[in-house]
Amino acid sequence: MFKYIKNDLPASIVVFFVALPLCLGIALASGAPLFSGLIAGIIGGIVVGGLSDSKIGVSGPAAGLAAIVLTAIGSLGGYENFLVAVVLGGVIQLIFGFLKAGIIGYYFPSSVIKGMLTGIGIIIILKQIPHFFGYDADPEGDFSFFQIDGENTFSEILNTFNNISLGSTIIGLISLGILLLWSNVLSKKGKIFNLIQGPLVAVVAGIVYFFITGSISKYGVSAEHLVSVPVPDNLDSFLGQFSFPNFNAITNPEVWVVAFTIALVASLETLLCVEATDKLDPHKNVTPTNRELLAQGTGNVLSGLIGGLPITQVIVRSSANIQSGGRSKMSAIIHGFFLLISVILIPTLLNKIPLSVLAAILLIVGYKLAKPSVFIEMIQLGWKQWIPFTVTVVGIVFTDLLVGIGLGLAVGIVVILIKSFQNSHFLHIEDKSNGKHKIKMTLAEEVTFFNKGAILKELDSLPRDTYLEIDVRKTRYLDNDIIEILEDFAFKAKERNIDIKIISERGIVENPPSYIEFFNLRPKK
Repeated sequence: MFKYIKNDLPASIVVFFVALPLCLGIALASGAPLFSGLIAGIIGGIVVGGLSDSKIGVSGPAAGLAAIVLTAIGSLGGYENFLVAVVLGGVIQLIFGFLKAGIIGYYFPSSVIKGMLTGIGIIIILKQIPHFFGYDADPEGDFSFFQIDGENTFSEILNTFNNISLGSTIIGLISLGILLLWSNVLSKKGKIFNLIQGPLVAVVAGIVYFFITGSISKYGVSAEHLVSVPVPDNLDSFLGQFSFPNFNAITNPEVWVVAFTIALVASLETLLCVEATDKLDPHKNVTPTNRELLAQGTGNVLSGLIGGLPITQVIVRSSANIQSGGRSKMSAIIHGFFLLISVILIPTLLNKIPLSVLAAILLIVGYKLAKPSVFIEMIQLGWKQWIPFTVTVVGIVFTDLLVGIGLGLAVGIVVILIKSFQNSHFLHIEDKSNGKHKIKMTLAEEVTFFNKGAILKELDSLPRDTYLEIDVRKTRYLDNDIIEILEDFAFKAKERNIDIKIISERGIVENPPSYIEFFNLRPKK
């Protein structure tokens, strides 16, 4: 379990610093108590990380669920009622896992998954620009195009240039310089620079900068531009931050609707993240998806029971883990313990970290997900790849994660239909012999109702006095719709003096009296 601890420990520190502001920001964007985001992050790391068999996936509160949570808290009459839906959502996820619904994740095209990664990378960059310059009107974790502060992604960036905080910008630039120096130069100079990660040094530099400049100096960082972890006065106030579900609300049908929505969206987002992180993983590990659903379901039950937000596997944390060299699930588990220990022992120190430092870390994460080389690669793969890829990227940037993926998947299906239409059959035309055109039509291995239009068009365009050979020796599936087309065409063929010969595995048949009977008697694979 500790085989890769030299890789996992440094990676867990980076993931901790990435997760901390996102846990708090997503809670704020969800209209939930700040501590609820930290609970979800801790359980996502320790519990889900321990139960999951994903080597590099990291779980926690998800930005994609923020809008659902915000609406549900209001409609269900309070946060304690909402927690019942989180618990039930976890139970439904457990059922999904036992029913082996994890296979759904394998049905998303590679172009859409790559578009998802790139789109998230672009969103991270765009969303962190305001925080980098010290404009924190919108909380961390609000990744939707239309933001909870009333702005959108691009108007927020324009507003930033009228609200730049000098101190935040200075330490942001210093942190970005440290990160680039560490990754491009120092990491190649010795093992110590791989053990001590650049993000840790950047965070320490940010805290030191805060203490040196002070919060009232022209070059200082004021309180609204710092991390804001809840600070309890004593043990009782710490325990008072936990909330518990009001199970009296379990009879409310709307609670069950929200529970199913959480289970469905969280499962889908997790499966997409699993597929994406497995593609990013340089060691090409494959995550068991059904076990992942069981782990996520367990995590959501526990999170809901003690006041936490819904949990999913999250691509931002997972990609940070991969980029930092994480090798096993110990990095996710350790990051969870870091969250737990830090909010208990050093919340005051955490609140001295400038948000612009964490924005610099996330800018690097975003760039590595959305490198220009990715766009070049997708263009070189041809239109069947880059069109779904581009639609997914644009959809994610201008809507949100799930809508963008849905659009990309829809376009991917259209591309498949177009290619299926084009590749249903192949024609070979020979010169006239004995006064007739000889045309050979070879059907593809699988011919479905998607191919009706193409085959019908081809048959109707045949000239009079034609000798048509239909070769189905390679065809393993022939849809009944196609057989009915041939049955109907047989009547027209007689009027146009077209003879038909079927070449099958069982031999050759000319002008069969019933195509339905003939093809239904063909041996099945």
